[in-house]
Amino acid sequence: MHNPCAIIPVFDHELPLPKVVQAVLAAGLPCVLVDDASSPACAAVMQRLAEGENVYLVRLPVNQGKGGAVMAGFREARRLGFSHALQVDADGQHDLGDIAVFIEHSRAQPDAVICGYPQYDASVPKGRLYARYLTHFWVWVNTLSLQIKDSMCGFRLYPLAPVMHLIDHVQIGKRMDFDSEILVRLSWRNQPMQWLPTRVHYPEDGLSHFRLFHDNVLISKMHTKLFFGMLGRFPLILWRRWLP
Repeated sequence: MHNPCAIIPVFDHELPLPKVVQAVLAAGLPCVLVDDASSPACAAVMQRLAEGENVYLVRLPVNQGKGGAVMAGFREARRLGFSHALQVDADGQHDLGDIAVFIEHSRAQPDAVICGYPQYDASVPKGRLYARYLTHFWVWVNTLSLQIKDSMCGFRLYPLAPVMHLIDHVQIGKRMDFDSEILVRLSWRNQPMQWLPTRVHYPEDGLSHFRLFHDNVLISKMHTKLFFGMLGRFPLILWRRWLP
């Protein structure tokens, strides 16, 4: 059974959020909103949205970070009986017109993670863009593969069964290190992945929660941890790469 929903982690994005939810619902997906200890104003917006049909709300009493909120959303989606979950940012940077294409590919390959391969316009901050290449390099090293074309785009459709098995048994970073780490660890488990180009736009008045120093330190620690994890799995990873 292929029964997808969308998971939207939210931390003080009350202005763009209603349009994001509207677009997701228009694409035929129910929404699981995860309130990551937002302000009262944002919490009120989410409460109003959750009063509508096919919108569910999970509230976290303490801010967990993007990854922590997404994983809370995974658990709620699984509890509600969904089989797949589309991760969507709340700030409106993703092209939600691509949802139908992602769902179509997921139905055709239900075991695969359908990942967004971002196509940036001129709005992307150049510092963020160039820093991604360093993460790309370490992800390729830590997977011994070029399979993961982009590990930082938070627009992807997951099959919940393997994801839940992973997060129930492995501690994964809860903040901006989450997006890359979960793909690397799924790759170690030989999880199928497919990449679809998708446009990404950074709104001029958008609110970014990326902390330049703290999150780059977290990401560096994550790459180091994964590198030593890769060394311990080196023979198994190579053996799987050679399988037909």
